[in-house]
Amino acid sequence: MTRNEAQDLADAGFGHIAGDPELVQAMLDQAGADPQAIREMAKRPEFAVFVLDFLMENDQRVMDFAQAQGIRPERIQMARAVLGGFDPF
Repeated sequence: MTRNEAQDLADAGFGHIAGDPELVQAMLDQAGADPQAIREMAKRPEFAVFVLDFLMENDQRVMDFAQAQGIRPERIQMARAVLGGFDPF
């Protein structure tokens, strides 16, 4: 997986979260932020890692997102590793 592919997956993850009010609220609660603060955070490069970490902290979130994207759940962990500077293999 390339860094661009990993970033695209994180972007899709944020879109997935944004489409579910319960996930939005959970993310706001976890970040201790309001919607405007999340918008500002989204401009930072490390936000992609935060999104993937948020999805991966709950198995159901991972499964739902993977199913929505038509990918294996392991791809989410791989994207996290790539964006975090780790070689997943």
